Amino acid sequence: MNLQVKQRIPLKIKRMGINGEGIGFYKKTLVFVPGALKGEDIFCQITAVKRNFAQAKLLKINKASKNRVQPKCPIYNDCGGCQIMHLAYKKQLEFKDDLIKQALKKFQPAGYQNYDIHPTKGMAAPYHYRAKLQFQTRHFAGSVKAGLFASNSHYLVALENCLVQDELTQQIVNKATELLDKYKIPIYNERKIAGIRTIMVRKGQASSQVQLIFVTSRELRLTALVKELRIAFPEIVTVAINYNSSKSSEIYGDRTEILWGQETIEEEVLDYSFFLSPRAFYQLNPQQTQVLYQEAVKALDISKDDNLIDAYCGVGTIGFAFADKVKSVRGMDVIPEAIEDAKKNAKALGLTNAHYEVGKAEELFSKWYQEGFRASALVVDPPRTGLDERLIKTILHAQPEKMVYVSCNASTLARDLVALNKVYQVDYIQSVDMFPHTARVEAVVKLRKK
Repeated sequence: MNLQVKQRIPLKIKRMGINGEGIGFYKKTLVFVPGALKGEDIFCQITAVKRNFAQAKLLKINKASKNRVQPKCPIYNDCGGCQIMHLAYKKQLEFKDDLIKQALKKFQPAGYQNYDIHPTKGMAAPYHYRAKLQFQTRHFAGSVKAGLFASNSHYLVALENCLVQDELTQQIVNKATELLDKYKIPIYNERKIAGIRTIMVRKGQASSQVQLIFVTSRELRLTALVKELRIAFPEIVTVAINYNSSKSSEIYGDRTEILWGQETIEEEVLDYSFFLSPRAFYQLNPQQTQVLYQEAVKALDISKDDNLIDAYCGVGTIGFAFADKVKSVRGMDVIPEAIEDAKKNAKALGLTNAHYEVGKAEELFSKWYQEGFRASALVVDPPRTGLDERLIKTILHAQPEKMVYVSCNASTLARDLVALNKVYQVDYIQSVDMFPHTARVEAVVKLRKK
């Protein structure tokens, strides 16, 4: 390695990496530079030297890309929540097309060179799109702040006007931090203080109903605080508290209590409505979720004779889009509250052909198969870790005729396609920009049994 930490070097950026960083070569060594764009000539300083590459920070742009724009966020460089706001939005979508292609090239599922990759579907107005926030809380100079940790650190960047966050949810968390100060509520500290560690605020786009969760590591009295919040924001219909005393990076603990209000909020997607309890998962961008689910429905191409499994079903949202078009729907999720919501939502929608169970997809799929249930269609929407190896084996054994893979991680998608390709061929991949200004992309993959 011909580079040293703190060394300053000129660099030509050749391409963009999967985390939105610029990549160049210095004497045949790969150098990753956050904030740099393809085609730029820059001056940078080495921050870390690894065996096969180096990392650097951007010092000066000698020749700027024509696609560079001024980020609208004043704390963009400090926050780390967005990675590519300095790239023109049209080019962000092209970058996300490339993310899919890079991942396929890395893992090389059979025939990937011939995959039909459709252009990423973006947003007309890519700001204030996040209907849910999860901000950490900490004490700064005697006052409570809420926000996100800077990249690769435990330094909290306070966010009072996040440009990708729904404006109402931002206003509510701002008021909540003010009241935490006013009532001297204990705030979590990694070393010695137990108290509030996270605030979650979620708004139903269709109903404008808001639910609020305080995550705490100890018992707290929040009655006066909750009352003031309710008066200030009549949109709040649920206030809950979740107990998490672990030192892990997990946001939520296992126990959640409703402090005030109703158990759920109402939301809509496609042509049906459903209910969400505080801990149940739902996509963060409701507007693009509509696009994503439309693509999933189109890709699966189901019939009245199909039995469908909706793996990683959450509150049942994807499965409900198919329920009146298939013989039966079965779904599973590891979060009990989500499955309770799925059952309630199915009943409210008048669905008599839907069945939901708590458990891991890899375990329940295998169990149902052994019990004689045969799925002819399958939708998987796994977390960023992708499909469990056991689930892939079960899929390859059961071989449903039709399959759609909804992915939130291009790398684990490409990895899983290597195995799935033994039985299925990829008809096309349609990516959707669920998170503008970030280096993340969602994709719907239409798979067909060979």
